[in-house]
Amino acid sequence: MASGSMSSRGTGCTWTPKQNKAFERALAIYDRDTPDRWHNIARAVGGKTAEEVKRHYEDLLEDIKNIESGQVPFPNYRNIGN
Repeated sequence: MASGSMSSRGTGCTWTPKQNKAFERALAIYDRDTPDRWHNIARAVGGKTAEEVKRHYEDLLEDIKNIESGQVPFPNYRNIGN
């Protein structure tokens, strides 16, 4: 988004770049076998509930599925300076 934040689909919940980075790091630490995974990730992110981080993860999985299935077109990058 132009504001530099990401919004979860349909929730109105805004994620800052800093929260997204903390989310990514927490996912690497707390795998699916970790007890209270979503609570631990929410605590690591800060300002989010366990339900919000779980929903954010589900949105991420949906995005990955769409990218891998070819439903998301490649950006039209230009060679800058060439």
